[in-house]
Amino acid sequence: MANDDINSILNILNVIKEDDGIPRNVKARIDSAICCLNNGEREIPLKINSALQELEEISTDKNLDEYNRLEILKIIGVLGGYQ
Repeated sequence: MANDDINSILNILNVIKEDDGIPRNVKARIDSAICCLNNGEREIPLKINSALQELEEISTDKNLDEYNRLEILKIIGVLGGYQ
């Protein structure tokens, strides 16, 4: 996975996290996914797997609006392609 792809994903996650309509529990999981992807000590497949687990939990949250849910699902699709 290219660093550009990871940076693009991190940018999207940061934009979602900064949205005032996002519940705190979702923001916490987004922070966790960001930390997983930024972890320089882990191999890329482990980073992706950890981030996917967090993002899949986020995607099922009832309080997440449709637009941000679709953005999360797109990220899951991109990351899933690298597994």
